[in-house]
Amino acid sequence: MLASRALLVGRLLARGAAATKVNPTGLRNQIVRHGHDWSYRVNGPKPEMLARVGAQVAGGFMWWWILWHLFHEYEHITGEFDYPDPSAWTNAELGIPTEGLDE
Repeated sequence: MLASRALLVGRLLARGAAATKVNPTGLRNQIVRHGHDWSYRVNGPKPEMLARVGAQVAGGFMWWWILWHLFHEYEHITGEFDYPDPSAWTNAELGIPTEGLDE
């Protein structure tokens, strides 16, 4: 742990020494971070118009595809089998006792 702290202190001292050097333009060197936009507790940058319109078009196409196929190919949900005819079932299959039994 002591070695890691010494490394951190060494890096800080090296940065401080590098920041005091003067470059040929006469300006001090500064640490520049070339990252993304900073957005802590604020809204991020607004996406470009092409990205927003593209997202709307892609979402619209997706919903059209889903609803079109639900309407025209509903067998994917209901199944592709014919519904059985209940009038063809026998009383034994339905669990109905025979009428000939007297008690």
